Amino acid sequence: MVEAHVKRAFKYRFYPTDEQAAELSRTFGCVRKVYNMALAARTEAWARQERVNYNATSAMLTAWKKTQELAFLNDVSSVPLQQCLRHLQTAFTSFFAKRARYPRFKSKKKSRKSAEYTTSGFRFRAGKLTLAKMTEPLDIVWSRPLPEGAKPSTVTVSQDSAGRWFVSMLCEDPGVKPLPATDAAVGVDVGLDHLLTLSTGEKVANPRHERRDRARLALAQRRLAKKEKGSTNRARARRKVARIHARIADRRRDELHKLTARLVRENQTIVIEDLTVRNMVKNRNLARAISDAAWSEFRAMLEYKAAWYGREVIAVDRFFPSTRLCSTCGTLQEKMPLHVRTWTCDCGTTHDRDVNAAKNLLAVGLTVSACGAGVRPQRSSPGGQSAAKQEAPRREP
Repeated sequence: MVEAHVKRAFKYRFYPTDEQAAELSRTFGCVRKVYNMALAARTEAWARQERVNYNATSAMLTAWKKTQELAFLNDVSSVPLQQCLRHLQTAFTSFFAKRARYPRFKSKKKSRKSAEYTTSGFRFRAGKLTLAKMTEPLDIVWSRPLPEGAKPSTVTVSQDSAGRWFVSMLCEDPGVKPLPATDAAVGVDVGLDHLLTLSTGEKVANPRHERRDRARLALAQRRLAKKEKGSTNRARARRKVARIHARIADRRRDELHKLTARLVRENQTIVIEDLTVRNMVKNRNLARAISDAAWSEFRAMLEYKAAWYGREVIAVDRFFPSTRLCSTCGTLQEKMPLHVRTWTCDCGTTHDRDVNAAKNLLAVGLTVSACGAGVRPQRSSPGGQSAAKQEAPRREP
């Protein structure tokens, strides 16, 4: 039996020559143009109650290349153009399955600049990557080695708003295997004073990456606001603002990778709370701090790493009163304002607010896991409440 390996994307920064940068910029523009034209064609066909799939848009692309006004599409590799049509097909599939919104048009200024190449669109030999339509390999900074003997199946080239160039190679990684099973389990309560509070009593400080660069960011934004629109100076000032944002995001992502890797490595079961961050950031007073904490990104990293290494992540219903519930006797408090960080239960136990919440999350998560019941949030549990919600004790009238 052949062992199935996990496919991972290895992302590196590279420095293109002027000719390579010009070629890639043309490719980005053509990809955006083809995507928008195909989306418009499919939207118009849908209004006529006609269904257009990938094969139909691929035939449209062939016809567009033969016209005089779109002949420039022949100047770039055809592989990224075909791939963008496949991405559009995936977007429509997700939309019809009610997993995503209706596909939107790509913007020249706001959309991500990227192009995907399959094996027919690049050559990878002896650690050198050469893309189609190019004569020289990319000057890649190999910050970490690829898995031994790895052969990329797809290569995605992108440029961020700060002007940095990246190449992402999708490879099978035989080094990603399930870790040895353990009995360790931990409840994790996310917060703002402390980024994470564990049921063991450990607290992880909130780095507040955005706050550290807030003064520099504000100064750069003020200088940007004074520049004339469309000028070279404004473009240069915008690039400086983007570089500060990129620095903040890089630090935040690095910190989350380290935390999630440690939690997955040390614990078999990790219990978290199912938070609706999208609604929480509507609070004007807390939106900036919540966005900087990146709770959604933390959960996403935790879940895919747990799937890689054979661990279990349990998400407890957000309506479960983990903060107001005494983890010792089970008494439910009426109210628990945000400014109350420690409180004493009627049974005499003094609780740290966050540690108590983490202990309650762990207890209900293990109960639900042992019962084999679902732990999805209430909105995804048709026909009744989730098991975590039902486990919450009720106060007698």
